[in-house]
Amino acid sequence: MSTTLYHGEPNGPSLTVLAALFEKSVDAHLVAIDLTKAERHQLAVARQPELAMGVEGEGPVLVVNGEALTDSVFVACYLDDIGHGTALRPADPYERWSMMAWCRQIIERTAPAAAYLGCKAYPPRAFPAALDAIESVDLRARWDAAVAGHSHAEKIADSENKIIQTVAKIEARLNGRDWLMGDFSIADLESYAWLAGMTELVPAAFEAAPRTQAWMDRVKARPAVQKALALASVAAPERCWAPGPEINRWG
Repeated sequence: MSTTLYHGEPNGPSLTVLAALFEKSVDAHLVAIDLTKAERHQLAVARQPELAMGVEGEGPVLVVNGEALTDSVFVACYLDDIGHGTALRPADPYERWSMMAWCRQIIERTAPAAAYLGCKAYPPRAFPAALDAIESVDLRARWDAAVAGHSHAEKIADSENKIIQTVAKIEARLNGRDWLMGDFSIADLESYAWLAGMTELVPAAFEAAPRTQAWMDRVKARPAVQKALALASVAAPERCWAPGPEINRWG
């Protein structure tokens, strides 16, 4: 089986997938691309529907026998199925549902907020010619706004509030437990990956969250996460952002 992972700097969705791949000891050819320059849209598989119209925004792409797999949580699930070692999803049906429901919250609320704040603080650097290859109208609009440095006060406030809410939810969840869902899972990876860069941008969210801070230290210390972070080509990969999922219109 031919497997290639095209990934950005180890932050956000790329960090989730890289760490999951290393946690599960999956053999794949790793190819670094610059998501902040829209290089994903130059890939040979860029026009496959799963990639061209993906809802995650600029994330990693796992190509298996020529087919593109996108969206970090679902790619991590795939890696969990084909890999080796301890499962990254609970075996109990209810616990597995709980983990996926948690991840949906991260995908739909935390990820759009983090990407919006990240792109505001560290605008991506794609040139107009690179953006012309983007097929998704929604994603192209987010790119145009990010490159131009456009932001809206209400979206900034809403995004900061969503980060604060996520940290509060994690802080409550970690009362008496080390990990979010029983043993270490995709929920821990996905939550940490989007929040790692927020400690600098929304510091107030973490000030009264000692359990969350300790949990973040535990996630970061895992060998698979350290291996993913070691792939960074910059000193601060948590400052590398490209447009993420669209911010929910319903709040």
